[in-house]
Amino acid sequence: MTAPERSLSRGVVTRYAIGSIGTGGFATLPGLVLVFYLTDTLGVSALFAGLVVTAAKVWDVVIDPWIGERSDRALVATGTRRTWMRVGALALPPAFVITFAVPPGIAPAASGAWVFVAFLATATAFSLFQVPYIALPAELTDDYDDRTRLLTWRVVVLSAAILLFGAGGPLLRRAGGGDEALGYLVMAVVAGLVIGAGMFVATSTAPRGRPAAERARRSIRAGYAEGLDALRRSRPFRDLLAAFVLQGLATGVMLAGANYVAVWVLESEDALTFLFVALIAPAVLCAPLWGRLAARIGKERGFAFASALFAVAAASLIGMLWAPGAWVYGPVALAGAAYAGMQSLPMAMLPDVISHDAREHGDGRAGSFGGVWTAGETAGMALGATLLTIALAVTGYLESTGSAAVAQPGAAIVGIVVSFSLLPAALVLLSLVPLGRYPLRRGDIEADAAAEAAMR
Repeated sequence: MTAPERSLSRGVVTRYAIGSIGTGGFATLPGLVLVFYLTDTLGVSALFAGLVVTAAKVWDVVIDPWIGERSDRALVATGTRRTWMRVGALALPPAFVITFAVPPGIAPAASGAWVFVAFLATATAFSLFQVPYIALPAELTDDYDDRTRLLTWRVVVLSAAILLFGAGGPLLRRAGGGDEALGYLVMAVVAGLVIGAGMFVATSTAPRGRPAAERARRSIRAGYAEGLDALRRSRPFRDLLAAFVLQGLATGVMLAGANYVAVWVLESEDALTFLFVALIAPAVLCAPLWGRLAARIGKERGFAFASALFAVAAASLIGMLWAPGAWVYGPVALAGAAYAGMQSLPMAMLPDVISHDAREHGDGRAGSFGGVWTAGETAGMALGATLLTIALAVTGYLESTGSAAVAQPGAAIVGIVVSFSLLPAALVLLSLVPLGRYPLRRGDIEADAAAEAAMR
């Protein structure tokens, strides 16, 4: 399927962006509260909690390339990717609620197993939506700047969703009064419905076309091979994905650590809401500015500048070890401004990579690229949470059940702060290495679009 020649309508941009209410909610809320729910409500050890979350995400890494390949096949056979997206949007809310509906009184090991199975189902439903959703921009437009516009507004909504779920989730959690389990359940019901609704709206942007062939039977192995082939043959994709995965590690460890910073370093549950406001409000305001900067200097340069700015802001938070206080919201706000560029620009670069590959190797592989991209993003975010749980385990973090009070050792506080500052800063700086090798520039993409237009 070739990209349409007309400019993107405001309605398509709006509905596509609304999908990020779902993606932002799912990326934020489990990463923010799931490990904390396991360790500080269900009494699961930090290391085991990390294994539960990571194992569920590893499944995504396995299944996402296959979903991508199947999405490509569905596009050929039915003319659209909508069906898979709708199934994911409808299945996610109930699975998300079940994740936080652990029956009271069961042992920590059984609680961990319950969360693992339910979160596995939730993550699968999300992938059914997210993989084809990521593939759509390459099919919606072939214009270099239109892609930046489309993904910029997606990140504006994504940032607002992160703020909504990051700040609102903990507030909903208090709806249970003194019953923490009930509070988590209320949070899951409300959040699950909002996430599913946002995803469902975005399905309407998937282009409709005429089926081109009968649907072929494909194995998971064949789907995975398609994804690996895309990774092998496309150097721009390898470079961009490597940078994005490393940054996913960085944001994953910070997201998982925010709750611990609020409770054990800043000593205020309200601090979690303030952290998210400080992080996301600048991101909402700055996302369009990164789009304008990219139009001037190129997406890859804007991405590198945003990454370096984020690393500096994150590293400065190490000062919480000696002087925790309200000053931390300043560096967090600077990181939020940079985060907008770190999200919008690589996602605007991905359809450029896909169209460049289509010019060299033929159309029809956007789903495979989207599957590998989603698998890498998922792995990065999941392993970020795993890094935090390893740091907590090594530094002697003490788990608790329900509202039981504990006092954390000084080493655990150090582990929390380092995981929230120096570790993500180092990972983001490391991401600049593959980003520096990324070869595509505006001229390459405009040449791809001209070649595509000449073939029509």
